[in-house]
Order: sequence, then structure tokens, then C-alpha cells
Amino acid sequence: MGFTATKIPGLVVFEPRVFHDGRGFFLESYKLDWYAKQGIAVDFIQDNHARSTGKGVLRGLHFQSPPSSQAKLVRVTRGAVLDVAVDLRRGSPAYGEHFAIELSEENFKQLFVPRGFAHGYLTLTDDVEFLYKVDNYYDRERDGGLLWSDPELGIDWGVEVPVLSDKDKTLPRLKDFKSPFVFESPAS
Repeated sequence: MGFTATKIPGLVVFEPRVFHDGRGFFLESYKLDWYAKQGIAVDFIQDNHARSTGKGVLRGLHFQSPPSSQAKLVRVTRGAVLDVAVDLRRGSPAYGEHFAIELSEENFKQLFVPRGFAHGYLTLTDDVEFLYKVDNYYDRERDGGLLWSDPELGIDWGVEVPVLSDKDKTLPRLKDFKSPFVFESPAS
């Protein structure tokens, strides 16, 4: 079990300890005190579950603006995805940078995405089940996103023509976006 900081401040990968035997496996997928010991104080209030039936489905890059912004803890229980988070916090040393990781039913990895990030994922297999916790409710009025294919973001999704929602086809580019998020430097 362990937490690994990424190159982007606040974005953390969690690998739970998994106990395998002839019956299958057991793991603890979340414990509040584990995160508190890492300085991550988030009160998750809702769990979400998404299913994508085909390979090449891209959902994102999404966020909610303050005061409805959301921190997320994401994981995959069936199949595999390329999961991507983009730092949108003004003043962050990593503003506009992205982090990508494969999350799968095989590797059990999870990604903690703090408030102030756009988030999305591409299904790498058929029949994907994606679960995530959030610390704020959905707010249609503050729902936003960035165009998945924005060249300024430099994300290599590994696919030229993903399956997209109509909404995700018309999201703005980073250069046309005025971030409502502010980077807060961790206490020293």
C-alpha cells in the first residue's frame, strides 16, 4: 500500500494493498485516516459509477467552477482507462500541465484529483466500470470543461477519433479559458 506524489502538486496516486488467494481478492479501497496522514482532508459526500460499453470512449475533460468545484478519488473496477488530470489553478507551478496514468481492474491504482483540475478518461478496453468519490454535489450552472484535443495541453490519448458526447466535442481550448481556480501553496 502506498501514496505516490506526482509532478503536479496535490495530485496523488494511491495503490492499495491487495490480498489475493484462491477465492479472488480483498482490499480496502478507502480509509479516511490514510488520506488524513497524507495531508488530504476531504469529506467525500457522494459516490458515482459510470459504465462505458466500448473501447475508445472519451469522457472529459470536465470540472466544476467554485463554489461547486469538486475533489475526486477515481478508480476502475472493470477494464482499463487512460486517466488524465489537467492543473487549472492560477499561480500553480504546473498550470496547464497534465498527468496521465492507466487505471485498471488489474493494477487497482487510484488517483486523487484535488479541486482546480479538469479531469477525463479514455476507455482502453470494452466494458469499463469507472467509480469515483466527490466532495461536492453536481451543479449544472458551474459545469465546465476543456477540449480533449487541445494541442496546447499536449495530451497523447493514443486515439484519433474517440467516441465523444456532443458536449465534449465543443468545449473551449485552454487559451480561451479564464480559470476561476487559485493555487494554494501547501503549508511549510
